[in-house]
Amino acid sequence: MDTTDFWNLIDDARSQVTDPADAEAVVERASALLAARPRNEIVAAQQLFWDLMAASYRAPLWAAAYTINGGCSDDGFEYFRGWLIAQGREVFERVVADPDTLAGLPVIRAAAPEGREVECERMLGIAWDAYLAATGEELPGHSFTIDYPALDPEWNFDFDDAERVALRLPKLDALYA
Repeated sequence: MDTTDFWNLIDDARSQVTDPADAEAVVERASALLAARPRNEIVAAQQLFWDLMAASYRAPLWAAAYTINGGCSDDGFEYFRGWLIAQGREVFERVVADPDTLAGLPVIRAAAPEGREVECERMLGIAWDAYLAATGEELPGHSFTIDYPALDPEWNFDFDDAERVALRLPKLDALYA
């Protein structure tokens, strides 16, 4: 399994659920699809998932998650990025490149007036669940690494500083003001 295979798995799951905006349903279906694959592909999917988590470990995205969810701890940022991965490759890549584009997503536009949090903790266990379902065993712990990059020092400010966030994420700021 490579990155393209992983994204195809997510796209297949999204196409097979009633509501692709329902990240929990996408994860459930993706995990079932992954469980049908050979063990080595499930293990590879775990590393690919954490590589995507590392690729999205960016201060601008964290500020966007903070804005959308009314705050965002370390764990909350992981759950937010889990949700983002469940949205598929095109959305993921666009949002990582420019987090302010989140303001144009229908699910974000719908969540904003209600102050509904956007996250999917369950995505973090997609390969664990698939491996357990396929083998009856836990995924080997040594089968993946997590290597987050340093955060951009230009974004090293309190995300409660509405003025600074508004300058950097104007569309999200307008949506959540």
